[in-house]
Amino acid sequence: MVTKTLTSAAIGINSFKIEVEVDVINSLPSLCIVGLPDSAINEARERVRSAIKNSGYSFPTGKVIINLAPADIKKEGTNFDLPIAVGILKEQGIEIPDSDEIAYLGELSLDGSLRKINGTLPLVSGLKDVGVKNIFVPYDNAEEAALVSGVNIFGVKHLNDVVNHFSGEPLKETKVDISNFFVENLEEVFEYDFKDVKGQQKAKKALEIAAAGGHNILMSGSPGSGKTLMARCFASILPSLEKEEAIELTKIYSICGLLTNDKPLVTERPFRVIHHTASQNGIIGGGVNPKPGEITLAHRGVLFLDEMPEFPRQILEVLRQPLEDGEIVISRTKSSIKYPAKFILVGAMNPCPCGFLGDREKQCSCSEYQIQKYRAKISGPLLDRIDLFVNVPRLTAEELVNSKEKTECSFDIKKRVIKARKIQMYRYKDENIYTNSELNPSQIKKFCVLDKESLDFMKLASQKYLLSGRKYNRILKLARTIADLSNDENIKLSHLTQALQYRVDSIENI
Repeated sequence: MVTKTLTSAAIGINSFKIEVEVDVINSLPSLCIVGLPDSAINEARERVRSAIKNSGYSFPTGKVIINLAPADIKKEGTNFDLPIAVGILKEQGIEIPDSDEIAYLGELSLDGSLRKINGTLPLVSGLKDVGVKNIFVPYDNAEEAALVSGVNIFGVKHLNDVVNHFSGEPLKETKVDISNFFVENLEEVFEYDFKDVKGQQKAKKALEIAAAGGHNILMSGSPGSGKTLMARCFASILPSLEKEEAIELTKIYSICGLLTNDKPLVTERPFRVIHHTASQNGIIGGGVNPKPGEITLAHRGVLFLDEMPEFPRQILEVLRQPLEDGEIVISRTKSSIKYPAKFILVGAMNPCPCGFLGDREKQCSCSEYQIQKYRAKISGPLLDRIDLFVNVPRLTAEELVNSKEKTECSFDIKKRVIKARKIQMYRYKDENIYTNSELNPSQIKKFCVLDKESLDFMKLASQKYLLSGRKYNRILKLARTIADLSNDENIKLSHLTQALQYRVDSIENI
């Protein structure tokens, strides 16, 4: 008699149902797994055999055939151990019910205990979508799995717990109140705070606009001007994730095994710093079975590239698609996987190889050819996808030592950013987007309406600066964010002039 047990397999951050079919035939004792398993699943043969025997049960004496259906899709991971073991126990006559509403996930140790697995959240979410109501997962994954509402999650420490659950000693259902992870801290202390940055008011304002609307920004300035410090402070003014964003990001981190037992839900926006020696696969994702890269780990957060011209041209060019589409498609011979990649790009660069072009105190030693070659490392199409450009001049000795200017702290800036984000969330509640930077052309026409004076101004600006359609739209989206920060319902001429200054004037000075 063939027994069937349900489990799940992941493709990207999505998953699909897998039926684990078990049959025992009269033949020489062996265990065979078919259905395109990877090496980790094939090695489950010995783990399952030892786990069943060490849990006090007998292992079948004939040939055990395991089929993972559908058989034409590649499966990987260690979460198949528990459903395989349960299927074998059912084949041995252990009273475990067959049901399309029960599924199992987990890696077995040789003694029958269960180990933590990666990707629990997307696996459970996929099972819920196909009608599964009760899911058994490793005890260390139970809180993560319970983030999915509408299913009953049972944390399992040992294989015996599953058998005992159906024989009169039921496991306690794991419940999690997701709202407990979103308690706002009104006295938050930041490691990097804008109150520690002297001067640079224009750059600070540009970063505030970028945070409020989710816009990409590139800072250019001499070494020591504070670009890297302000980029790290940028994380302190970003609002916390919304619940839907947090679930989506947690799925990504779960697949990568980056969740901890004490924090099963990601609630803070990621800030990913990439070194210029990073590989292309490390940044965009890849491998035989493609895994998320840095741009996906930065989803709904920040990707910081310090010294952008030092990155290989090929590495920078692969950012063009995710910057435009908010996702990355990794294609392989047998499959194509899509990962989300909606991040804010924060870049920093020197104006020339020596770093002192335009400096008020030090003279640049670079030739015109060296400057052009240095700047050419960042292509025009990539610059076209950046919304704000700002020059960051190095402070003079007087400004650095004797400055008595009162600087604003990150928390005060963050309050304005949160207020602007709430305006956008209400405006776009039916558009399936969160920020102004995500507006598509049809949405721009709907939400970025200009009066006659503003239209005339943009016509003149388009002629003078030879604006492309992409640049024109990005200026409108930038002006929409500036208007939101000013609590203005409509875009005004003053908002457009400020957006144009950040978008056009600084390009000529980089």
